[in-house]
Amino acid sequence: MALTGALLLTSAPMASADAVRDAQWPLTIYDAEKVWKTSQGAGVTVAVVDSGVDANQPDLTGQVLAGKDFTGGGDPHNDTDGHGTGMASLIAGHGHGANGSAGVMGLAPKAKILPVKAPASAGTETWAAGVRYAVDQGASVINLSFGDSSAYPGSAGAEAIKYAQKHDVVVVAATGNDSGTVSYPAALPGVVAVSAVDKDLKYWSSSNKGNVTVAAPGVQTAQADPTTRSGYAVADGTSGSAAYVSAIVALLRSKYPDLTAGQIINRLIKSASFLNNEGKKAPDSELGYGIARPGSALTMNIPAGPKDGPLAQASPPTSTTSGSASKGNDGTNPVKNEKKSSSGSIFLIAGIAAVVVVIAIVFAVIRSRRNRGSGGPGSGGGVPPQGTGYPPQYPSGHQPYPNAASNQGYPAPAGQQPQYPNPYTQQPPRQGQ
Repeated sequence: MALTGALLLTSAPMASADAVRDAQWPLTIYDAEKVWKTSQGAGVTVAVVDSGVDANQPDLTGQVLAGKDFTGGGDPHNDTDGHGTGMASLIAGHGHGANGSAGVMGLAPKAKILPVKAPASAGTETWAAGVRYAVDQGASVINLSFGDSSAYPGSAGAEAIKYAQKHDVVVVAATGNDSGTVSYPAALPGVVAVSAVDKDLKYWSSSNKGNVTVAAPGVQTAQADPTTRSGYAVADGTSGSAAYVSAIVALLRSKYPDLTAGQIINRLIKSASFLNNEGKKAPDSELGYGIARPGSALTMNIPAGPKDGPLAQASPPTSTTSGSASKGNDGTNPVKNEKKSSSGSIFLIAGIAAVVVVIAIVFAVIRSRRNRGSGGPGSGGGVPPQGTGYPPQYPSGHQPYPNAASNQGYPAPAGQQPQYPNPYTQQPPRQGQ
């Protein structure tokens, strides 16, 4: 299996837990203390499909559920890579020490983390099984901070994501870090594809472009890392950006439990902003519909919108439905049977219609001759004039995608159905947090 953006995280260890909180600039940008007065993600389960999550990490104690290891090791809490624990800390860390003043605070500190140990390196089939497991365990948000070029439409990974979307789960994925086009699975229809911005809210140049949904902090983000001596690291990558957006989705799902996954995504998109990025027009190839803003997403007056939400949806299967529901009791196709049983009636009706047409023609000819007296042939001719519909003009089977011009010249990866997000006519605001 080939991987796209296999290394979605570059990190450096931090000196101490006390220095971590000061380094968490995204919490300052987002005015997290104010956000938490509205929602902290309580009652929401976020599945982190990754390298596992260390449940003993001080900032995550009590937040990590049992989960499952799909790699054969048997322990989803054994994270020898550190990546999964880092993502979990950005989502649901609660800090530690006096008043939780040390360590990592996640943006949704009361959300629960479902660890699904199934990194992209284990293969598409493996993490796809992990996605399905997360859905069946009740996760309403799934974080995929990795790239897998084998997760193209029709693959096991794509089908697992469709399964999640069918069960009203929001799937969030990192766009990738190789300055290329948005990688799979972020490139799949309906997935919230997240690029990265830095402390100045400017686009991170290594972040992948194309059909981006929103952007979020992903440069110099402080997070837990059980593989370092201090237990923490500062990292660059769209992995962290995706984790922050997963946290925002958790905040929204907690406050608006009656909204569908698509309607949650609608709030996420409609509240995004191009703050500090003048001249951008949505959808932008780098920032999508803007930088995700939790405070605005939680409090803005945004119509719920259609249940499916604004993102393009996956195409239905082209093959016929299998199983007993598609066949009659005798195993035959009921549609074919219907055609056979109605064929006699069709021929009878056609015969009657032909007789009526002949009579009408004869009547018209006789009447025409009477009107002209003994005149010669009429001047009408037998060839219909241009523009009368002959020969029949069949509509083209290729309809343009909405916002087709928004691809900004970045080609979709091979085999990809282009995903052109097409939110409603309401334009998101461009100021504030």
